[in-house]
Amino acid sequence: MKKTAISQERLMQIIQAPYVSEKGTFLGEMHNQTVFRVLNDATKQEIKAAVELLWKEQKIEVESVQTLNVKGKKKRFGKFMGSRNSWKKAIVSIKSGQELSFTDFSKTEAK
Repeated sequence: MKKTAISQERLMQIIQAPYVSEKGTFLGEMHNQTVFRVLNDATKQEIKAAVELLWKEQKIEVESVQTLNVKGKKKRFGKFMGSRNSWKKAIVSIKSGQELSFTDFSKTEAK
């Protein structure tokens, strides 16, 4: 596998938000995993680099990343049919003994 340089600006945009659900909470408690909503074109290597960059002050090490595409639901708006946007979900495994803190993470600015 070839290593390519990823710009810091791109890494700061990859993770859009943490995704909170019952399944995500269960994964966090049992398997030390966190679920994120990420850009649709993000790769696993980019997601890993982005998590390690955002939480570099806590020295977080990512063990693995699993991704899946969530298809947007069809919705009816009166007599018109529409659909919500499709999005990508990333399940990030953190090495044991480490924990992501959303209240105190690095506010690194891209240069």
